[in-house]
Amino acid sequence: MANDVVKAILIGAAGRMGQRLLAAIHETPHVLLAGAVERQDHPHIGRDVGEMAGLGTWNVSLAGSLKEVISAGDVIIDFTNAEAALTNLPMVAEKGKSAVIGSTGFSPAQMGEVRTLTQKVPCVLSPNMSVGVNVMFRIIADLAKIFGAEYDVEVIEAHHRMKKDAPSGTAMKMGQILAQSLNRNFDQVGVYERKGIIGERKKAEIGMQTIRAGDIVGEHTVIFGGLGERLEVTHRAHSRDNFARGAVRAACWVAKQKPGLYDMQDVLGLK
Repeated sequence: MANDVVKAILIGAAGRMGQRLLAAIHETPHVLLAGAVERQDHPHIGRDVGEMAGLGTWNVSLAGSLKEVISAGDVIIDFTNAEAALTNLPMVAEKGKSAVIGSTGFSPAQMGEVRTLTQKVPCVLSPNMSVGVNVMFRIIADLAKIFGAEYDVEVIEAHHRMKKDAPSGTAMKMGQILAQSLNRNFDQVGVYERKGIIGERKKAEIGMQTIRAGDIVGEHTVIFGGLGERLEVTHRAHSRDNFARGAVRAACWVAKQKPGLYDMQDVLGLK
């Protein structure tokens, strides 16, 4: 990387998150947009990306495939979905590039494929690139160990009406972190919503509650409930900009790493 400038290629550049990522790249002096990709039938294919985002002329045209632009970049930033990310990652590995993946919903089998591919290239994969959320991951892990089995644990997440998956990938990650800290199997103790005569709450349960309404960017709360008191830890995202800035930060970091699978805890030095 000449003069430590990171050349980024953005997949999903015309979407809501893509637009915020373009703005974050624009405001980061040592990051250069080398390419931008959307699906082949997108109406903005061929248009200048900077003009599309209202950021002036960048002389980078929106491409219809990663293959067209991958040779120009150092790091591929992918905020599409699990299936699309796994379509792109083999090419990233073949070309020896780095990757930042913000997609969620990977199945165990898909994660196995990701781990195999990232033996060749460095990749940051995280369900949430926000600095604040990743600090919260660390905090709730510590709190769960301190409170132990005597405190009930519930995760509540709220997002906009357009979100397709539930619970969010971030909430699922929180559930997994809490279960690990409490020496539980999340697949066995995770309880999704409640209705009807369900009986007394089981001691080991980790409740996962979902809210979808309006234009909520993202809110996550973990409740530790004991007898006579409760502690709540909440993160509220006011805009998508914090996710975008975190992803650009991850791109700068991963470009200098050895092959392997990393997450934002690695990027932020929280491990």
